[in-house]
Amino acid sequence: MNNNIQKYFMNDIYLGIYNNLIKLTRNKNLYNLNKQDTFYDRMIILFFHLGFLLKIHKNIETKDNLQKFFDYCVRQIELSIREIGYGDQTINKKMKEYVNLLFSVIDNINTWELKSNDEKKQIFANYVNSSTNVVIYIDYFEKYRNFLTKNSFKNLSKDIITL
Repeated sequence: MNNNIQKYFMNDIYLGIYNNLIKLTRNKNLYNLNKQDTFYDRMIILFFHLGFLLKIHKNIETKDNLQKFFDYCVRQIELSIREIGYGDQTINKKMKEYVNLLFSVIDNINTWELKSNDEKKQIFANYVNSSTNVVIYIDYFEKYRNFLTKNSFKNLSKDIITL
């Protein structure tokens, strides 16, 4: 397969996986029903989905492939911020904040399997509205982690109906 065809093939895979992450992020059960979910709330949930995906597949996929997917996701997030209508200076500031937040999430879930439920609750409590029952997130993301371990990276580009 020549490089141009392979590049477009991988971009299609990245688009499929990213769209599935967005679809999972839109799960209304993940948001506190007492308040309107915000762009920030959705970004946090997206970052947990992305973080677990990268964590599970870091020893399976090539570093180059995961780096390209990560870069693709960051570009898509930037496009989403632009669609909201922010100016260039605000976009740069927001992107810096969001990328730092994503790295913070990734850092916090790096040793997820070794953490107690109380430690996991605290991680979610640090990122989501404190009035939300964070146990819901622990159960949900344990199922999501299990799902990720049973599916190849490329298989994640296929349509995901539910976990």
